[in-house]
Amino acid sequence: MLITQPSDLDPASPGPITIAQPLLDHLAAIRADVLASLASGEPVYGVNTGMGALSKVRLTTDEQKVHQRNLLLGRAVGGPPWLPDDEARAVLIGRLRTFLTGDAGVSVELIQQLVAFINSGHVPAIPAGGAGSAGEIIPLAHAFGPLAADLGPKEGIALLAGIPGATGRAALHAARARRLADRLSEIGAGAIAVIGANRGPYHPLTARGDDVLAAELTRLRNLVGPEPDPRSLQAPVSFRVAGPVIAHVRRTLTHLEAAVERAFTGVTDSPAYLDGEFVGTAGFHGIDLAAHCDHLTAALAHAAEVSTARLHRLLDPAVTGLPAQLAHEPGPQAGLVAVHKRAVATSHALRRLTLPSAIGTAETSNGQEDVQSFSWEAVGGLAEAIRLAREVAACELLAVHQALALSKRPVPPGLQELLLAVANVVPPIEADRPFGEDLTRLLDSVL
Repeated sequence: MLITQPSDLDPASPGPITIAQPLLDHLAAIRADVLASLASGEPVYGVNTGMGALSKVRLTTDEQKVHQRNLLLGRAVGGPPWLPDDEARAVLIGRLRTFLTGDAGVSVELIQQLVAFINSGHVPAIPAGGAGSAGEIIPLAHAFGPLAADLGPKEGIALLAGIPGATGRAALHAARARRLADRLSEIGAGAIAVIGANRGPYHPLTARGDDVLAAELTRLRNLVGPEPDPRSLQAPVSFRVAGPVIAHVRRTLTHLEAAVERAFTGVTDSPAYLDGEFVGTAGFHGIDLAAHCDHLTAALAHAAEVSTARLHRLLDPAVTGLPAQLAHEPGPQAGLVAVHKRAVATSHALRRLTLPSAIGTAETSNGQEDVQSFSWEAVGGLAEAIRLAREVAACELLAVHQALALSKRPVPPGLQELLLAVANVVPPIEADRPFGEDLTRLLDSVL
């Protein structure tokens, strides 16, 4: 991946990274200006002064030589559980992308060290929780500890500034949520096909004034195909609202993606080197990113609850006309009733994630930091919400697969690829068995 400008760098994209020489030359020129400005001896927060409540303390020349390294060492107070490797990599890439704007004024040598670190395939142990500050200095201290041995002026505080970790992780999870939204459409369409639902609620004309909803309704109709002989005039609500529910997921996801781009494009370093001077900023606050992570978490929780309700209806012969609980032989066999119970428990766990992250601020640093947005925690909650929403989707998908097999109904053309992928990993269900194994294979191979 050749990077010619910061926006080329996508935390969700794998592969080695190379920074184009013209961009490196531009950053080297900024670094020279930064060093010249620092030589004046004017106070610059975190460079020749202490941090937080100690910012009034001026550092001697000898103290400044070790200060940038100490900033990382003294703030690495986190512990397990650690981020998964892909999220840890996203943190590193998020930091690199902010450095490429030039606001931090770090050296080309540090940037090249960071690129080599990313390309090595090794990732640091970064605590998944416990940020608890204005910004994310604790996880970033762990992330960049391997680079702490030989830091120049301002480079330690630059590694700790802003919310690059939450932003990089949010970009990664947004890509995952986009894939999940597509599967939710397919699974919802499969459930609609199973019960022979009236297609009226999915007519695009019912989405007047809402282009996102109109697109989702069109997608559902294309996936499920026509139903010339509906089983009833009205399907249960959980089927009729499939379009608005998934459209809301897509809408909130688009808003999160925009917030990620704002976070990457905006000024997050503090102090930032802007137009020839050091400027203190509030780019570490991250309320925009935190709020949109929370919004998507809530949208996924609602989608999971609707999916769980549909799954329950799929077990009901009055709704489907199929054997009770989708058992091959109801009575001697329990069918998929326990699969629904797992979905209920998973939806309940997801619901508990929907408390807004930015509620509950507390003072730290002797009152210097008296507000937090907890964006690091918000993106962690979103990661868990995506995981749980996938579990619920797997439960409904297994029921759709079994219902279509029992009904002998033809699979709609728009769903054939999905149902073939399911059939490749889920053997025919003719008796009770440990369905958790089937769900795991769906999560590993299909969702």
